[in-house]
Amino acid sequence: MAIRRSAAKRHGLPSVVQLWLAPTPAQVGALAEAVQVCNQAATYISRLAWQQRIFAILDLHRLAYHQARAHFGGLAAQAAVRAIARVAGAYANRRATKKRAHIFRPHGAIPYDARLMTWNRDARIVSLWTPTGRVHVSYTGREEDLKALDTLPIGEAALICRRGVWLLHVALTLPKPPVGEPVNGFLGVDQGVASLAVTSDGAVLPGPTLPGLIEGNGHVRTLRERRHRLRRRLQRKGTPAARRVLRRLSGREHRMMTDLNHQISKYVVREAERTGRGIALEDLQGIRGRVRAHRLQRRTLHSWAFAQNIEFTRYKAARAGIAFILVDPAYTSQACPECGWTSRANRPARGRFACTRCGLAGHADHIAARNIAMLGAAGWAVVNQPHATGLPSARRDRESKPPASAGDS
Repeated sequence: MAIRRSAAKRHGLPSVVQLWLAPTPAQVGALAEAVQVCNQAATYISRLAWQQRIFAILDLHRLAYHQARAHFGGLAAQAAVRAIARVAGAYANRRATKKRAHIFRPHGAIPYDARLMTWNRDARIVSLWTPTGRVHVSYTGREEDLKALDTLPIGEAALICRRGVWLLHVALTLPKPPVGEPVNGFLGVDQGVASLAVTSDGAVLPGPTLPGLIEGNGHVRTLRERRHRLRRRLQRKGTPAARRVLRRLSGREHRMMTDLNHQISKYVVREAERTGRGIALEDLQGIRGRVRAHRLQRRTLHSWAFAQNIEFTRYKAARAGIAFILVDPAYTSQACPECGWTSRANRPARGRFACTRCGLAGHADHIAARNIAMLGAAGWAVVNQPHATGLPSARRDRESKPPASAGDS
């Protein structure tokens, strides 16, 4: 029997909070054993799925459930179910590109659901399954996260050990506010490599408008190039000391770019909320396959976090009830927002726009952001226009379907 999600979870907004666990030394050993057993079981199931070419979750469950539990004596029934779901999810989107069975890291994060954990929110204690029995671990976190944990519906959680620190990432469901109508149009945002983001108001991000030590886009590029050279030099050296430094530096650039994307998306959402506008961004999915870059620029292009900034802006806009739309990026940097003339000659240089028909000139990224704002307003009007027949959409309302004929049974 399928488990139905509650209405709050179906219609709410997903969010994740991070909790810090404080296990005793004995509990640390039990949690480490749980992580090891679950990841080994997932790898075992993954190899079975690859050998038999069975990837659908129901068929995979019939194939691997009893074998996995027989092979790993301490594996609980629900832990085996979650391992099967992890394997099916790993093959869901990348099956065609994989050349061998998916291997799960021995110390990777493992999922917990309502059958594997219970909460005592008053005492700030969570009970977690392990192969040797349940362990009751105290937890702490930020005050706002603890308050959200006490008041919002709780979903699955991920148990993570990061450099000796045990963390629990818990999925919560926030209430979804209604999306307000963008009465003042849309705020367009152009993303790029030279400039991370430029708004249709002319704000270049990051810049003086954002807090922190990052001075601008040039500073970001300098930091990334410097760290790339350092990593390359240490990898060539290959000594134990060099590997220790690489481990210490691992993730630093990712954390920097994640923080910058959070700042950019927060500024964009706050500005749109203040001015009563929606947010329009370019749909850059598949851009790495479409763009032909010089070999010296490929690393920069392929390591830029376009999708992350889009997702950060999307969920922040949803939480604030702000209209959000993705538009086609084609010719946004070659079209004139004043007269509509589109030509490659409108871009005499990378960062400069000059319309060959009406003479409008300016920064190319700012012009592109203005075009994105106009496309966002036009796309939002099309998406929200009434149904052509005046009736509800057949996809959204079951009552709009034509009645069954008398011969149907």
